[in-house]
Parts: sequence; C-alpha cells; structure tokens
Amino acid sequence: MLRISKMTDYAIMVMVELHGLRGEVLSAHALAERSHLELPTVSKVLKLLVKTDLVASYRGPSGGYSLERDAEEISVAEIIAAIEGPIAMTECSVEEGLCAQEAVCGLRGNWQRISLAIAKAMEAVSLAEMAQPVKTPAAPLHITTFNA
Repeated sequence: MLRISKMTDYAIMVMVELHGLRGEVLSAHALAERSHLELPTVSKVLKLLVKTDLVASYRGPSGGYSLERDAEEISVAEIIAAIEGPIAMTECSVEEGLCAQEAVCGLRGNWQRISLAIAKAMEAVSLAEMAQPVKTPAAPLHITTFNA
C-alpha cells in the first residue's frame, strides 16, 4: 500500500491553515488549535517546514509562522519531500548503493520511472489547490487484485 506518513498529512494540514491566513503570522499554539493537532506534533512539523524554507518563522511577542511563498507556488511534492525526503517508491530509485540486491536486480530503472511519474503528479498539485474543497465527488478507487 502506498501512503504518506501522518506527519506529512499533518504538515499539509498546518500549511493549509497558514494559507488561509493570507500572510498573517500565527503561533504554533494557535496553529495546533486551528488544525486540531497536538502542539508537540505541530512544533515538530513547523521545524521541518522552516528548515526547508516552506514556512517562515518570526521571533518575539507577536512572532509565529507564515508561508514563505504563495500557496500557488508550493507543490504537494515539496511538502512531502520536506517531511519524508525524496519521493521514491524504493530505496534504489533514489540513489545507487542503498539496496543489497542492486547487483542482481534489474528493476531499478523501472522503479525510477514509476517514482518520477508519482513525483510529477504531486508536483502538479499546489497547496492552494489542496486548500480548496473538491468540486465533484472523487470516483471510487477501484483496485484490481490478482490471485495466483
């Protein structure tokens, strides 16, 4: 099963909240309340987002956090990479030498193709789009299973 981590999901939730502020600065505590997440989780997510220049941090009594760029310019792929690292289906599709089977396995090129397709799809979706409700219901996901 392919799935992003809860931390990445929370990061997107926090960034959607920041987008809704239209440039205003909000504290970690206020972001935790608005997103219905625990403060330590929000603080951890914000630290990673600041480190990757997606979120700006301001010190002082009226300090807090805001988006570093317009939400239209931030892709879902950037947020995922900030929390989880490079988007890749397998270790070998990121970098050579990470898999013990690399010398005897010829799948690396195909995994790289798949990882690239997924990354491009996520790059095509902006934070601003994620903040908008879906206008039409999504089609049910149909999964084909194969019995051996």
